[in-house]
Amino acid sequence: MENSKRNSDKVEELIKKYNIDLEKLKQEQLKLAKEININDKIDFSLADKFGAIDNVFIQNKILSCIIVCDKNFEIVERVYAFEKARFPYIPGFRNYRELETMMIAFEKLTEKPDVVFVPAQGISHPRLGLASHFGLFANVPTIGVSNSVFGFEAKGKDGEDILKENKKVGNVLISKPGSKPMFISPGYLISIKSAYELSKNLINLPHKRPEPLHLAGKYAKEVRKELI
Repeated sequence: MENSKRNSDKVEELIKKYNIDLEKLKQEQLKLAKEININDKIDFSLADKFGAIDNVFIQNKILSCIIVCDKNFEIVERVYAFEKARFPYIPGFRNYRELETMMIAFEKLTEKPDVVFVPAQGISHPRLGLASHFGLFANVPTIGVSNSVFGFEAKGKDGEDILKENKKVGNVLISKPGSKPMFISPGYLISIKSAYELSKNLINLPHKRPEPLHLAGKYAKEVRKELI
């Protein structure tokens, strides 16, 4: 209870410091959410270029690393952007903190992927997940892979439906026995079914996450080491 109050007070301080109109941002998220299309853009069983993003914070800057790999998990291209964070961390509004740097990195790609994995929520977010926001702005199919979903607790069953207001918005993915669940939800231009199936098919044990995300995380560690 004490931690919750402390966090709430901290958010209030940040809102005042940065003069943020959260209600206005909420309405913008809800408006953009109406533009989210989760119909399959292509037959994703034929996809052969897979992208993934990993964001790292270094002091007051954001490092956004993107890789593109083929079906054999060979990296085709990798790029990054390193920009100053212009928005504080406020739960539910990470889009406004991370999206700009992600877009700068994505625009550097010459090999555009068929789909991009984003370590964040898609349509499972109460308003507009980062995976959906990024997909909409980049105009690319996206899949959200998150560690939690607000108000939803997994029962530890692979393939379990993720529900938001009694509506299915994704699936739980447990890639190996004993591992914590991942919450898969479509971000943009891909269906719930395809997002789950593609995520599951791209697991490369012993790695827990879909392999493109593992490769992006590995690349981010390399770049971070070079930068600091």
